[in-house]
Amino acid sequence: MTPPADPTATETAAPSAPTGAELRRGPFRPGERVQLTDERGRMNTITLAEGGEFHSHRGVLAHRELIGHPEGTVVENSAGFRYQALRPLLKDFVLSMPRGAAVVYPKDAGQIVTMADIFPGARVVEAGVGSGALSISLLRAVGDRGRLHSFERREEFAEIARGNVETMFGGPHPAWRITLGDLAEELGAHEAPGSVDRVVLDMLAPWECLDAVAQALTPGGVVICYVATVTQLSRTAEALRADGRFTEPDASETMVRGWHVEGLAVRPDHRMVAHTGFLLTARRLADGAERLAPKRRASKSEFSQEDLDAWTPVALGEREASDKKLRRAARDARSLAERAAGAGPADRDPEDGTPTGGTPGAAAPGPPQAPAPHGARAQEPAEEQEDRP
Repeated sequence: MTPPADPTATETAAPSAPTGAELRRGPFRPGERVQLTDERGRMNTITLAEGGEFHSHRGVLAHRELIGHPEGTVVENSAGFRYQALRPLLKDFVLSMPRGAAVVYPKDAGQIVTMADIFPGARVVEAGVGSGALSISLLRAVGDRGRLHSFERREEFAEIARGNVETMFGGPHPAWRITLGDLAEELGAHEAPGSVDRVVLDMLAPWECLDAVAQALTPGGVVICYVATVTQLSRTAEALRADGRFTEPDASETMVRGWHVEGLAVRPDHRMVAHTGFLLTARRLADGAERLAPKRRASKSEFSQEDLDAWTPVALGEREASDKKLRRAARDARSLAERAAGAGPADRDPEDGTPTGGTPGAAAPGPPQAPAPHGARAQEPAEEQEDRP
């Protein structure tokens, strides 16, 4: 027999949609970014606006042909060329968004979320926000009830990342917080000892932050480091071992190779996304616990000055983005974020769910952002962007 309901119990309201979810559904709206693919597979990404047009050497496509129509629509421009229209996926957005620093590629972001076990509701600390690509993946993983605290040394990068995150989610994300400053110096002032579940370090010298990370991580918590060179990988691994508060580190890299599949012609693609960085993972031990690790034959673990110089930005080929480029990227990111905020769900007919009118506050037409080629360090503007693999 079912017991009677407690009249004093408070009825729990149905949870609202996660932040940004509504922007991924329904017909196209002004302010949204749309990916156009022609019959040859060439892609262009545009930002819809009332009265806007997409111009190319193949003709003109009015934005009104897309606004109010569902994803997957095929439209013709003034010259009869056809385009397939879809919302950009996360992997498309990351590679075409305004940037001030090199982004974490989707293949690595996916590995970080999985290998670090970023779960809904997790309390995560990130160092090195860059252009916000990894922050977006982490925020999707922790959800609205989790917490992502990002530390960034450069204010320009933080501004670009903030614009990109708000563009993806249609506004500020309730789980995200950015602190300007060095993680090694600031983490203890903002996070209580043992209060953090996961730490993600995307920086040149992760070993400088390990003491602060060990104090903030809860026992069993995960630290994952994303580094570009073998020298960085080796030094970070040795620092984790020497610290004594972490398990034996585990290193890996991810390479993605596409395949050509057409009838019986099945073969690997001639191009692939190979090395972009190494991932190094370790877990926090309980206080006073001793690290257990296989005994290995002693090998050289001391670094010469030549080794230490090998990970400097100049030695790594890091091109310093000019202040002018960073300011421009920040303006572009902020402009896209404002348009995305104005592209909220349109008023719907209660019968069939179709839009009943335009979106109030839709942004006026403006130049969309062009994608940077793979490996580029700063964003270059263009009137309409052509996506490149």
